[in-house]
Amino acid sequence: MNMGLLHSIETFGAVDGPGIRTVFFLQGCPARCAYCHNPDTWRTDGGHRATVGEIVARAKRGIPYYGEDGGVTFSGGEPLMQGKFVSEAINALKEEGISSAIDTSGTYFDKDSEAAIAVADLILLDIKHVDSEEFHNLTGRYQETLFKVIDAINRFGKHVWIRQVIMPGYNDTEAYIESLNGFLRRIKYVDKVELLGYHNMAVNKYKKLDIPYKLADMPPMNKQRLMQLNELVRK
Repeated sequence: MNMGLLHSIETFGAVDGPGIRTVFFLQGCPARCAYCHNPDTWRTDGGHRATVGEIVARAKRGIPYYGEDGGVTFSGGEPLMQGKFVSEAINALKEEGISSAIDTSGTYFDKDSEAAIAVADLILLDIKHVDSEEFHNLTGRYQETLFKVIDAINRFGKHVWIRQVIMPGYNDTEAYIESLNGFLRRIKYVDKVELLGYHNMAVNKYKKLDIPYKLADMPPMNKQRLMQLNELVRK
């Protein structure tokens, strides 16, 4: 039986996909995003082992609350690092009538990742930056992996919710939103685009983990400005 590495579980989640959701945060991520608020998920030797059966049993508790739209979201960390486990879990959840979404940073891809994308009902895709050099500066990874993820999404005809973190003085411009609109044309089925305001609430986590926080001098994103930029997103 394939085992997964689980970091934590959130019940009654309302921001990681449609409806009410059970969110499984998986352990391990290859990216080192400057604004990551879960640096404790980076290491692949943390978390605890979980079986597909345990995932299904925990997810079934939420069935009375899912309704037509809710279900399970696999987040992280980077869930596509554990593609085989995720795909097995999604298939098992389907047998119980529970839909599944994958929340990915687009920073990892292999044949098992592809198999997980193939069976998912929805993909939540973080667009770190549309420019390849800035993508690398922000994540420590290369944008080619993101394009492989997008290619798989398109081949399997998956619907996508886009997420883009907006940081003051960095990508909070009309020009960037226009470039984002252009970038997203390469994805066939974009159902929703969310601009997420940068915040620094994870600073204490970095201190506890003794990890330098690269954006210590950056203020949180202004909510009014974020609303203005949201109006420029091509729906």
